[in-house]
Amino acid sequence: MQVTTKAIVLTSIKYGDTSLIVRVFTESDGLKSYLLRGILTSKKGKVKKALFQPLTQLELVANHRNKGSLENIKEAKLHYHYQNLHTNIVKNAMALFLAEMLANSIHEEEANIELFHFLEASLQWLDIRTEISNFHLYFLTLLTKYLGFYPDINNIAYPYFDLQEGEFVSTTSLNPILSGENLLYFKSFLGINFDAISTIKMRKNNRQELLQSLVLYYELHLQGFRKPKSLAVLNEVFS
Repeated sequence: MQVTTKAIVLTSIKYGDTSLIVRVFTESDGLKSYLLRGILTSKKGKVKKALFQPLTQLELVANHRNKGSLENIKEAKLHYHYQNLHTNIVKNAMALFLAEMLANSIHEEEANIELFHFLEASLQWLDIRTEISNFHLYFLTLLTKYLGFYPDINNIAYPYFDLQEGEFVSTTSLNPILSGENLLYFKSFLGINFDAISTIKMRKNNRQELLQSLVLYYELHLQGFRKPKSLAVLNEVFS
C-alpha cells in the first residue's frame, strides 16, 4: 500500500557499502524501518542521504507492506526545515541524545498521533529557541505521559520520588529514589509548559544528576531499554 505521511528520523545505519537502513517514527503507522538501496552512491534519486540526520522532519511517499520487514521509500522531502538544530553544537548534541532515547523507547508499529504531534512541536520549539539548557529534562519528563509511565503526582508534597514505582512517597525503601535539590527540580518540571523551562535555574551538576535519574526511570519502566551511548557526549557539552 502506498502511503504519504510525515515522519521523524530516529536512526540511520550503513548497510553494505552503498545503502542505509533508517528507522523513523511516522504519523500514519508509528515506527517504520526502511532499506534505502544505493543511496550512498546515487546522485540522481529522489531520496537523498542528507535527509536522514537524526530528528529530521520529513514527508515520505512509501510502500508499506506491513509484514514486519523492511519497507521501501519512493520519495522523501523536508517537511520542516530546521534553522540550526543540526549546526548548533549544543542543540546537535541534544538531538543525537534525544533521537537515541526515542529509538530505545518507541517500538510500536501503529499510529500514535498524539505522540507524533508532541515530538513534531517540541523539536520545532527547540530549533527556534536560545534558552534550551533544560529542554531535554522537560522533554523526557513529558514524554513519559505518551509512553505510559508519567509520574503519579497525587502525593507530590512527599519528600521522595520512588523511581521504580513512579510515585512520590513519604519514606525511603530499597528502590532508587529522587530526593533533596534534584527532587525539587524534578517537581518544578511537572505541570509547566515549554516556555517556562528557562525560569528553572539549575547548576550543571544538578542537571547531570537529574538527567541520570531520568534515564534510570526509563530503564526501570521500559523493557529492553538501553542507556544511550550519546549521554556522555551530552554531559561533556554541558560541562
